[in-house]
Amino acid sequence: MDVIVVGGGIVGTSAAFHLAGKGVSTALVDAAHAGQATAAGTGIVFPWPFPWDDPREQEFKLRAAEHYPRLMAELAEDGHPAGYEVVGGLSVDREGDDSGFDLLDTLSRRPEFSTMGRVERLAPGEPRAHFPLIPEDYGGVYIEGMARVNGRTARSALFDAAEERGLRYFKGDARLLWNGHRVTGVRVGTEDLEADTVIVAAGAWSTELLAVTGVDLGVHPIRGQMTHFSLPGRDTRSWPVVRFGERDYYVSAAAPDRVVTGGTVEPEAGFDRRVTASGLLENLSTALEVLPELGEATVVETRVGFRPGTHDGRLSLGPIERLPGVVVATGAGSQGLTFGPFQGLVAARLAMGRDPGVDLSAFVPDRAQSPTWGRPGGTRQG
Repeated sequence: MDVIVVGGGIVGTSAAFHLAGKGVSTALVDAAHAGQATAAGTGIVFPWPFPWDDPREQEFKLRAAEHYPRLMAELAEDGHPAGYEVVGGLSVDREGDDSGFDLLDTLSRRPEFSTMGRVERLAPGEPRAHFPLIPEDYGGVYIEGMARVNGRTARSALFDAAEERGLRYFKGDARLLWNGHRVTGVRVGTEDLEADTVIVAAGAWSTELLAVTGVDLGVHPIRGQMTHFSLPGRDTRSWPVVRFGERDYYVSAAAPDRVVTGGTVEPEAGFDRRVTASGLLENLSTALEVLPELGEATVVETRVGFRPGTHDGRLSLGPIERLPGVVVATGAGSQGLTFGPFQGLVAARLAMGRDPGVDLSAFVPDRAQSPTWGRPGGTRQG
């Protein structure tokens, strides 16, 4: 076959979908690890860059913002709705803070930010009309184009659509076939699968996968515990996503009556997938501080996911010069559901030997490592 994709999360299934759609002979190998970040994330989609971002990251994010709605519409038209909804978003703060209205309003008027839609200032009390649990003394900003996505549904939609286009699927742990000069495929169980290119999109497990080649990718797991609440009798499906600016804390809603709060950020937990007492306490106490009315909600579940973090908070995306036959696509941290679909498209282009369509120099997988933590791995978003 031409390409093997290792990893069945949002990045890997997106890559497989785009490859299969171009008639490329493609196989997807997935170990279905418990704790996959795609299945656990809150699904808040805010892809637009800010002026302080590296210009190369700004370009990537703007392309991602354009790609997302097109991909979701294509899947829906193909009979595979991806659980994507443009519900709008709020950035809220206590009275007296404008939550960045001037900046967001200025950005929204630029042509390249057209998908952001309308930006509106909200007086104290007005955010509550959009999201009825927000206390009355909060004002903020409404951003029309913000969206939410169900990670499990999106992954399934991409996978099903790719299978219809000829994708082959293998469940199991993959081991890279490395002949000392290049990667030639993967071994799954006792079966060797050969391919011209292997896309490593195994999320937090990607470093382990590359270890056989002597490459230390430096992608590590950041455990997040995300708590889901139910509000019996309340219809939450049209509620927007919310960012509480003073804490950089995110809350989302989902049908029929759920509210999902931003999770813990635990870079030292490794692959321990337990729901811990301290993690649950942190989630409950923070949620009730921010949204006191959740005190009457039902605690439905806490999901554990391992976000793939990098040393500098940037994606790990592109080929590795000393490792022919490999394209790496991981490292989005808490923003995997936001940037994963476009990351998968870029990886597919690279695997086909095509121009990626965006400058990847900021995301070189084997760039020098430093101990600096960046925002994608260190926020509560997903």
